Amino acid sequence: MKRTHLPLNGLRVLDAAARHLSFTRAADELAVTPAAVGQQIRALEDMLGVVLFRRTPKGLELTPETEAGLDALRSGFLEFEEAVRAMQAGQSSLSLTIAAPRDISAKWLQPRLAAYAANVPDLKFALVAADDALDFTEANLDIAIRLASGPGENEGVALGAARFVTVESAAGGPDMRIDWPGCLESDQPASIRVADGGLAIEAAANGFGRAKVPELLAQADLAAGRVRQVGEPIMVSASYWLIAPLPQWRQKKVKALVEALTA
Repeated sequence: MKRTHLPLNGLRVLDAAARHLSFTRAADELAVTPAAVGQQIRALEDMLGVVLFRRTPKGLELTPETEAGLDALRSGFLEFEEAVRAMQAGQSSLSLTIAAPRDISAKWLQPRLAAYAANVPDLKFALVAADDALDFTEANLDIAIRLASGPGENEGVALGAARFVTVESAAGGPDMRIDWPGCLESDQPASIRVADGGLAIEAAANGFGRAKVPELLAQADLAAGRVRQVGEPIMVSASYWLIAPLPQWRQKKVKALVEALTA
């Protein structure tokens, strides 16, 4: 069934003018000019084919046609308000769905989520593995972490500098490359190939050689002394970004999470 086009702006003006029986007071409520109220009412009268108000020496009076529709109109606006509240309820929910690569999730994200949740009772997370074809709507995501050169078409904030570091076992190790899909190219022979940067750090800690990984990914292991840095950081074009489309980015729960993760 095709829905009739509803002139919502005009109906809102009609409701205000009918309550106040004054275009001036309706204009004050709606933060517009009395002339704008009059234009909306005339346009609505033209569309509906009825007269909505009588102008009398004492002021405005409602016509029978207006009186016949006011109760249903006001009931409809109450239903709209209920619908808006229902849609906004998700913003105040205590559940966040986050997509992130497995390595940054394990090495960086999860410890920070645990610390954040410790101060927010009943907070729950759903973590999913990120991929290149990330679809926020299909996956029902609130926010994601990507290793990229920027947020792309989404809103976003960088989580750290665009740098890689070279790490090896704290006890030293062979001058061999640990290969993983995101590593920087090198002429060194590879001693082992692993699936991601987190496993590359583990391989380095276990003495397989040296791994070039994002600086953010290696922070915890460097601080714990599990691996040590070799040489200076290497500037690159990509860093980890928190990203989300604008509607998700505007959610209160997402804003609070972004603030906690970037503090």
